[in-house]
Amino acid sequence: MKVNLFIPTLNAGKTWKEVLAGIAMQNHPISRLVIIDSGSTDGTLDLINEETCDLIQIDKKDFDHGGTRQMAAVTFPDADIFVFLTQDAILADSNSIRVMVEALEKNPELGMVYGRQLPHKNAKVLETHARLFNYPAESKTKSLEDADRYGIRTISCSNSFAAYRKTAFFKVNGFPTGSILGEDVLIAGKMLLDGWKMAYLSDSKIHHSHDYSAIEEFKRYFDIGVFHVNNQWIFEHFGRAESEGFKYLKSELNYTFKHNPLLIPKSLVATGAKFLGYKLGLHYQSLPVRLRKSFSMTKAYWRHA
Repeated sequence: MKVNLFIPTLNAGKTWKEVLAGIAMQNHPISRLVIIDSGSTDGTLDLINEETCDLIQIDKKDFDHGGTRQMAAVTFPDADIFVFLTQDAILADSNSIRVMVEALEKNPELGMVYGRQLPHKNAKVLETHARLFNYPAESKTKSLEDADRYGIRTISCSNSFAAYRKTAFFKVNGFPTGSILGEDVLIAGKMLLDGWKMAYLSDSKIHHSHDYSAIEEFKRYFDIGVFHVNNQWIFEHFGRAESEGFKYLKSELNYTFKHNPLLIPKSLVATGAKFLGYKLGLHYQSLPVRLRKSFSMTKAYWRHA
C-alpha cells in the first residue's frame, strides 16, 4: 500500500533533525513526504530536500489544525494511506510506519490507526506519566460498540502519529475546518459512527512529550473545553470527560509518589489549572472575546470565531 506522509511545520527547532532522521530510516517506502510550512524562520526548511519532498507554504495566520491537514491530503491524494506526524514527534524505530501499514492491510474494517507515544529521552516525571497513562503497552481495536465500555476514550487518538485509510478518510469527508483542536478525535468519531473501526498500535512508536507549565496546562484545557462544547455530539455518543480526569489524577499522584514525591504539589497545581481551564472553556461563550483569546493556547482560532 502506498503511503503519503504529511507534517505541518512552524519553526520545528532542535528536534527537527531527529524527526527527519527517523523518517529516513523507515523500512516501509514513503511515496511522498509532504511538508506544510506556516512561515518558519529558524532554518526548518533548510534541512529538507525539495527534490525528495513536496513543500506547501502557507501564511501563519491561515493555519488551521484540521483545514490545513485536509488541504494537504486533497492536494496530494495519490496514496492508499495518509500518515500524519507532528514536527516534534521522533519515530522510535525503523518499523513504526510499517506496523501501521500492516494493520490496515490485514484488517479492512480499520479506518484509522494511531501509534504509541513514548516520552522523550530527557522527559521529566509528570510528562513521562502522561505518556504511560495515555499510551499503554497493550494494543487495542475499538468500534462504536465500545462506547459504553470506554466512554469518551473510545475516540482517543492523536495526529502526532496517526494513519488513515484513504477510502475511509474521504468517505467521512476528512478533517473538519475551523475546530480549535481535536481534528483527529472528530474524524475518529465520524469513522466509528460510519461503521469503521480504529486501532491503537503499541508497537508503532514515536518519542513525543511536553513539559507544560501550569499556565500552559490551563490554556490547553481551556481549548479542550471550547472544543467539547462546540462538538456536543461527542458527549451524546461517547460520554463526558470529567470522570477520566479523576482517573488520571489518581494515577499521576501514585506515579509521582513513587518516583519523586516532592513533585506532588506541582501535580496538584497543574490539575487545578486543567480543571479551571476546562470549566472556563465549557462556558467560553459567557466570556469577553479578549479573555477568550488570553485564556487560549490557540490564539489564531479567535480571529475567525
